[in-house]
Amino acid sequence: MLRFLTAGESHGQALVVIVEGLPAGLTIDITLVNRELRRRQLGYGRGQRMAIEADEATVLSGIRAGQTIGSPISLLIGNRDWKNWQKTMHVEPEAPSDATGALRPPVTRPRPGHADLAGGLKFDRTDLRDVLERASARETAARVAAGALARQLLGAVGIEVVSHVVAVGEVGSDQACTVAFEDARRIADDRPLRAADPALEQRMVEAIDRARAAGDTLGGAFEVIAHGVPPGLGSYTQWDRRLDGLLAQALMSIPAIKAVAIGLGTAVAARPGSQVHDEFVLRPEGDGRPRVARMTNRAGGLEGGVTNGEDVRVTAYMKPISTLMQPLRSIDLATLECAPATVERSDVCAVPAAAVVGEAMTCLVLARALGERFAGDTLDALEASMAAARRRVDERLGRAPDDAGADES
Repeated sequence: MLRFLTAGESHGQALVVIVEGLPAGLTIDITLVNRELRRRQLGYGRGQRMAIEADEATVLSGIRAGQTIGSPISLLIGNRDWKNWQKTMHVEPEAPSDATGALRPPVTRPRPGHADLAGGLKFDRTDLRDVLERASARETAARVAAGALARQLLGAVGIEVVSHVVAVGEVGSDQACTVAFEDARRIADDRPLRAADPALEQRMVEAIDRARAAGDTLGGAFEVIAHGVPPGLGSYTQWDRRLDGLLAQALMSIPAIKAVAIGLGTAVAARPGSQVHDEFVLRPEGDGRPRVARMTNRAGGLEGGVTNGEDVRVTAYMKPISTLMQPLRSIDLATLECAPATVERSDVCAVPAAAVVGEAMTCLVLARALGERFAGDTLDALEASMAAARRRVDERLGRAPDDAGADES
């Protein structure tokens, strides 16, 4: 069973991630992990931290001669900014004599919308930095590294995961569940916001500029598309095995995500069933023989919590970032007097970065479901199990066994 854990604070020495459950024999390219870490740092509206950090992962265990060996994989992502925070974030009871950086005062004015107050009450911390350092979205760099490992397992069996930005603030589109996978795949990473429509993207950029000038922040929405997902991942037999629920939980766990939709999402509530459900048809293939197919993919590739062979499509909705340069009202917990909320270095908009994190979480959930459906301790065993299941599916949907074997060869 694939699982992962992360550790580390935003301005601590490093982030650490441990990934367990990847099959042995999977070739891992660490440059692809670092590529995903770099993608997370891109996007119009990011803050000064992105100019400081140049995230790279160092493999500590679990990979030998470029392949997984079945044991847990551990990765280290150093924080370059640590040198500026040693007097504030030191581990020892007192700061070492050679500690660098300024000593920052305790944080006692919680930011509305952040975990500051709730976390401080939960763990009884008077300096809210003990909360915000871990609750920070900096932690998602470790998730992206873990997701990059899972992505390489998915890629080895023909599954690809991409994303695109659907909306920023009030500038949005109805493109969720309508942009083709290939179109989303072609969006360049160096585009300002990775939106499918360049004209709409320019309006999003202008909205971010207005928010920055006002000392405000903006949220938005992004869609993740997984292509090549086989049918049968997940299960309807128990509530906690439904894959749509697992995907929703994974994306909701990303900081600032407040809603998740599968396929058409909330639009299904306003439509009649005839405009929601995906009809079955017989569609001729290259040899002219018909095969069971779908007219549409409004369900987003999931029915009853189980993948149905269509693209898996998940949309996540992100609230504006909690740190405002024109801070909202708060209470200083040290004096119980009214005061403006604490201002931390932050972004104006991080929707494109959240989309990369969304891809990573989707990869991790799908990789885990893949391992549960096609159990195997090695990549060869997993691929053999998948091939056998694919032949059976092809038989059920109208393709002759001989044809299926020919395709695989």
